[in-house]
Amino acid sequence: MTALPRSHRLTRARDFDAMRRAGVRVRVPDRLRDLDVRAAPATCAHARVGLIVPRYKHSAVDRNRLKRRLRELVRTRLFPTLPPVDLVLRANASAYDARFEDLTGQILRLAAALGDGPPVRRVTAP
Repeated sequence: MTALPRSHRLTRARDFDAMRRAGVRVRVPDRLRDLDVRAAPATCAHARVGLIVPRYKHSAVDRNRLKRRLRELVRTRLFPTLPPVDLVLRANASAYDARFEDLTGQILRLAAALGDGPPVRRVTAP
């Protein structure tokens, strides 16, 4: 088992702040129930992924289990298919109760949606 290298992860607060400002919410046709996803064009030649897993009144054991599940899915299912994009996945409260198979399906739908390239923020003229 190989972890994602640090260069392929969003780890700094300023990276997450930039995603909050410039990132576009990714909409998937068959809705992601347990994940909120934001994407922006990559600032480097490869994809980078960040995870946000809030506590939602769950124990540290539950939170760490969910983080491990999401990291594994990102590493094995999502990351190999990603175009150069910065991506932040935020777990919703329902993700704590989701089965691994449900999370896998949502990650696969996300990978298919991002296969066409990262979403672009559309700016309309006033």
